[in-house]
Amino acid sequence: MLAADLHTGAQMLDADVVALQEVDHSQPRSSGTDQAAVVADGLGASWHRFVPALWGEPGGRWEAATDAERSTAEPDASRPGYGIALVSRLPVLDWAVLSFPPARIGMPLLVPGRGLVKVDDEPRLALAARVEGRAGPLTVVATHLSFVPGVNVRQLRAITRWAESWPAPRVLLGDLNMPGRLPAWASGWRQMARLATYPSWKPRVQFDHVLAHPATPVAVSGAVSRRLPVSDHNPVVVTASLPPVGATP
Repeated sequence: MLAADLHTGAQMLDADVVALQEVDHSQPRSSGTDQAAVVADGLGASWHRFVPALWGEPGGRWEAATDAERSTAEPDASRPGYGIALVSRLPVLDWAVLSFPPARIGMPLLVPGRGLVKVDDEPRLALAARVEGRAGPLTVVATHLSFVPGVNVRQLRAITRWAESWPAPRVLLGDLNMPGRLPAWASGWRQMARLATYPSWKPRVQFDHVLAHPATPVAVSGAVSRRLPVSDHNPVVVTASLPPVGATP
């Protein structure tokens, strides 16, 4: 993926908060780019955080990052990393990471250009940020869940339980590797958009979701699945608002 395409894609999104999955950091295959920083620059965002799921090349030789390595704000730029990131135009007050080991079994997946291929799982992460929204503080959790059925449901439920320890209101963003209404059923959280996101060139199924805690009084005024020149998934772009702090629901 060219950094220029990534920068252009970020400008096309024009979002206040963006959750990124399958993010490279100092990877030779992406010319050593800090992809989260490129997206932040494209958005004009002052806050971003990359968290490595692993060191090395996904699909090749790699080792899991340690929890200590994931908790640092400055990942090791001397090692090729791969993981998730969160980018925010809104000030970030605090960060935290929750990690999961890879599923013990792989799965046959339909890979564009390669057909059905057995793929091993990777470590999975959730990255929480407490941001200062226009109506007050907001907890945002970004994640990329396992593609192994059942494992992703357990991870989602663990993340939503973990999110309960963060102040309300709360939203969850990411590639959940679960189709349609399954994430809402599995988590009990409210689905803020029902839009097909995969594959990007002819979307048929929704793997990418925006969920709100059931007690979060968020009002959605628009949602779109937008094709960008950077992924085989379309991002879900949701326009939403919260009542000001202290307002009566």
